[in-house]
Amino acid sequence: MSEATMQSDQGKKPKKKRENILLNLAFNILIPAMLMTKKAAAIVGWKPELGLTVALAFPVIYGIYDFFARKKVNVISILGFVSILLTGGIGLLKLPAELIAYKEATIPLLIGILIVITASSKKPLVRMFIYNDEIMHVDKVNALLAEKGTKSEFESLMKSCTWILAVSFLVSAILNFCLAKWIIVSPSGTEEFNDELSRMHILSWPVIVIPCMGMTLWAVFKLLNGIRRLTGLEIDDVFAIDLPKEDSPSTK
Repeated sequence: MSEATMQSDQGKKPKKKRENILLNLAFNILIPAMLMTKKAAAIVGWKPELGLTVALAFPVIYGIYDFFARKKVNVISILGFVSILLTGGIGLLKLPAELIAYKEATIPLLIGILIVITASSKKPLVRMFIYNDEIMHVDKVNALLAEKGTKSEFESLMKSCTWILAVSFLVSAILNFCLAKWIIVSPSGTEEFNDELSRMHILSWPVIVIPCMGMTLWAVFKLLNGIRRLTGLEIDDVFAIDLPKEDSPSTK
């Protein structure tokens, strides 16, 4: 099968619906964070327990919506749901507030461990993050790797990217723990506790998400440069996402 035929077959495949990043941010971060503030509680007039319950309902609603919209379940969504339940449980059951710090560190640490453990399996978790058919033309890349006999070199590249991604989650776990320890100081089940949770979620973006996103992008660009070297494909041809291109002059 020629490369042109492979590209043609690839083009005939129906495009999978991609996650809406804006909805993700709104339902998982922004809306819950705003609903948990003391100002929101004062305006609506609800008790801290009710405010926390309503705020935590939004990520659950989004998770259910995303599942039915994309017909896809992944480990990260499940861990996120567990994280929501733990946060709600600590607040509603009025458990020691310091448990939040351990909970915040456990989720990314667990993901990082799973990335390393599954690295040699048939379905390594690292591929879910940076090498999947929603982001890249995986079938096209794999076919060219087999054709050029560079599959073993590609596997070594993936192992290197695996460790970068795992370290990013380790960094996230440490930063999560430190941030929660610094901010969460009030007893759980109080307006102050909810307000601190809100502040922690908002600060997690500049303090945690941006540095860890930088490490993830490093892994992605390392992978893309490796694919270009091992297959001869240009980066534009690797991405499954439609990138804007300059109009070429038409030929008659």
